[in-house]
Amino acid sequence: MFEKLLGKLRIPHLKSTASCEPVVMDAPSEVIFPTLQHRGKPAIPVVKATDTVKVGQLIAEADGKMSSPIYSSVSGKVTKIDLHLGADGRKYPSIRIESDGLMTVCEDIKPPVVEDLDTLIEAIHASGIIGLGGAGFPTAVKLEGVKNNKLETVIINGAECEPYLTCDARMMLDNPELIFEGVELLKKYLPDTPRFIFGIETNKPECIETVARVFADDESVSVMPLPTLYPQGAEKVLIYNTLGITVPENKLPIELGVMVMNVTTLALIAKYVKDGMPLTSRCVTLDGSAVKEPKNVIVPIGAKVRDVIEFAGGLKCEAAKIILGGPMTGVSIYSDEEPVIKTTGGIIALSKKDALANKSTACIHCGRCTEACPQLLDPTSFGRAAKLDNVDDKMQLLDESRINLCVECGSCSFVCPANRPILENIRTMKASLREYKAHKAGLK
Repeated sequence: MFEKLLGKLRIPHLKSTASCEPVVMDAPSEVIFPTLQHRGKPAIPVVKATDTVKVGQLIAEADGKMSSPIYSSVSGKVTKIDLHLGADGRKYPSIRIESDGLMTVCEDIKPPVVEDLDTLIEAIHASGIIGLGGAGFPTAVKLEGVKNNKLETVIINGAECEPYLTCDARMMLDNPELIFEGVELLKKYLPDTPRFIFGIETNKPECIETVARVFADDESVSVMPLPTLYPQGAEKVLIYNTLGITVPENKLPIELGVMVMNVTTLALIAKYVKDGMPLTSRCVTLDGSAVKEPKNVIVPIGAKVRDVIEFAGGLKCEAAKIILGGPMTGVSIYSDEEPVIKTTGGIIALSKKDALANKSTACIHCGRCTEACPQLLDPTSFGRAAKLDNVDDKMQLLDESRINLCVECGSCSFVCPANRPILENIRTMKASLREYKAHKAGLK
């Protein structure tokens, strides 16, 4: 283990569902599919109102490589395609389907033909599987980078460092055979012969033991127990803490011979290659002080948060705040009508006592956000940029402050004594900088 690790926070992990095997949710009465559920371009609907669909049927096709297809998670009828206001505050075309409750599987489902790296990449793209650890980057695109770079190490991310969430832990405990098959799949079709390292935090001893046992006879696979530090699961943090490699600005891990893949992503790729069922459901951790019975639930993608909560036993008190994802990186939603999407790893419902933070005040220049940042950035410089009136000056300062290196882990917000919404502001500023650069590039 390296003397100095990235990630400094010891936060309450609250893993009360770690021993809860996932239960499968019944078909909800309606599902909603926003056409953007990942990093990249929205998918394009291929169905229309009144069409009947089945489980696993394509309802929105990918718009290029940086897009991902969407498949129906229920059988039933398309009621309409309209604009849906998502948790990120933006509107996307969304497909609404009324379930018939039968969960009839599409007749076209069959395992893909995988013969080499190209057909493996095609299969992953067709599966609709993206990075399921929360980042949502198209997995097929990540594998494309292997073609032009020598891959030396594949890091399987089993850190799951967010409070409450235990979906990845349950995948390691309940489906180790799929994880084994996923590694074998990559070993068979990757052009190089990389080593595999499972990075798992030490607060998951059963996962460490299970994965180590599964790969006990494979010298190319090792398990690295990692200190329970936040944000251990962030890609660049995980790379440094396992290999001691710093990923420079404007470089991708694959350029340094490294690829990181979430453990659930790996397992579901293996499952798709075996049975041909695309991504139509995912494990979601339901927890929080307002939840009556915390548990892990296999949820049809598109199911409303309200329906998931009702299926799992309901609330024991009014939820003052509901978060999609984990409390560090997730987003608060304005309505329990919001659907579960591909990247939803958790639904955290908090009581009034736990949800209401102190009122935000002016920055007191204590420097705690800078000390906590795993990327050694200075969030106060982003705040100074936000106050500038001149757009060009503002964007220049954001760029010079290296805001794009931010991994959006939320450590800065967590330690801020002034309760500043630092992470939310960073996300807004990063989006503005991307739009600014795209506009400037279009003018040239």
